[in-house]
Amino acid sequence: MLHLSSHHSWRSSKATKSKSLSSLYFHLLLLLQNSQRHRGAGAGRNRLMGINLALVSVAVMLYTCHAGSNLHPLILIPGNGGNQLEARLTAGYKPSSLYCSKRWNPARQNKEGWFRLWFDPSVLLAPFTKCFAERMTLYYDSDLDDYRNAPGVETRVPHFGSTRSLLYLDPNLKHITAYMEPLVESLEQIGYVNGETLFGAPYDFRYGLAAEGHPSHVGSKFLQDLKDLIEKASTSNGGKPVILLSHSLGGLFVLQLLNRNPPSWRKKFVKHFVALSAPWGGTVDEMLTFASGNTLGVPLVKPLLVREEQRSSESNLWLMPNPKLFGREKPLVVTPNATYSAFDMVQFLNDIGFPQGVHPYKSRILPLADKLGAPGVPVTCITGSGVRTAETLFYRKNGFDERPDIVYGDGDGTVNMVSLLALESLWSEEKNQTLKVIRIPGVSHISILKNDAALDQIIAEVSDSNSCLEYSVV
Repeated sequence: MLHLSSHHSWRSSKATKSKSLSSLYFHLLLLLQNSQRHRGAGAGRNRLMGINLALVSVAVMLYTCHAGSNLHPLILIPGNGGNQLEARLTAGYKPSSLYCSKRWNPARQNKEGWFRLWFDPSVLLAPFTKCFAERMTLYYDSDLDDYRNAPGVETRVPHFGSTRSLLYLDPNLKHITAYMEPLVESLEQIGYVNGETLFGAPYDFRYGLAAEGHPSHVGSKFLQDLKDLIEKASTSNGGKPVILLSHSLGGLFVLQLLNRNPPSWRKKFVKHFVALSAPWGGTVDEMLTFASGNTLGVPLVKPLLVREEQRSSESNLWLMPNPKLFGREKPLVVTPNATYSAFDMVQFLNDIGFPQGVHPYKSRILPLADKLGAPGVPVTCITGSGVRTAETLFYRKNGFDERPDIVYGDGDGTVNMVSLLALESLWSEEKNQTLKVIRIPGVSHISILKNDAALDQIIAEVSDSNSCLEYSVV
């Protein structure tokens, strides 16, 4: 989930545009220098001169290719809470208080009754925090075996296909709600244009996906919309395959999309998948959210006021620690009466007072969590590291309504390192999968979208994907 912050970092240099090929030019230079040292006479000299000319030609071609408009289309997929979400209240909406009545809240809506549900600054005020929470809450319908909105609440995701709703969560509060704006600016500096070569895939991040055999109407529709956008972006750019660049939860959706489509489709339409801060195996921080609520960095908000809404989120349940990765021996939550590992999630949900989460967790989430198969397209994981990240939560006798003592470990401040690096171990025996993992020390889960070093690394990966010659140096 997105953490709001008033910190904003800007990149001032455009040097990254040609940086990605610097290593190749360096190798070419070494080869040229070595051939000069070992020149022989006669035929040998002519052969080496031919090699020199060929190497120079390759370098010139690469420079021309990189400098030209040869960009593969790129689609941004945000994380949990990483795009705007709109709502409309219908006759079926029953406000819990006068503050939440349609007459008083929301204060601003268009002619059709739509208003921004996420993010809206009214959430900062306690009476309206409750209104926000009840409108964001999802309900699991056991008869349908699927999630739905609260009665009388319609929601929609604005600006699908564009980066517009990913830049700022509230355009009126750009300084504190900037999300992908620094990343988009960096992509624009190397030639990307919104709506032409650069696209956004926002979604209703409250909803997740379900294991095979279980319906997931909203999440499945997003996958279909994303697939259609990939094909459209490729077609409108001369058939070039697409670069998929995700943040956080967005990476889980992308991996599911890839693995739910045939290899022939992936090969034709996907050039490279770059995942930033992906919580492949969930997070301990999510257990804190379920147990005690989480303000997610929003000031003045009381966590207990949003706890029930956060528990109701299908995607939050998807982000609980994966038993296979976190193991049976590692204690994640400790109370005076019990100790919970990732294998004790059913008992944990019951003990925190959320038994209604048990069935969807067991039937829909657990089988899905194991579906982290290699997609057969190049994958790069870029993560922060060395940032204090909740590893074990210690609750006292007063229970889960009070904040726990926390023992910290390594991670990006939100996602534990064992989750960030999960694909390294899970795909270690995969022979047909290219995986590159890049760690950036001191970069947090959200600052990876703003930090200069992180942005340089991301742009370098994108630039490498856009180079028109793949090479190896021996």
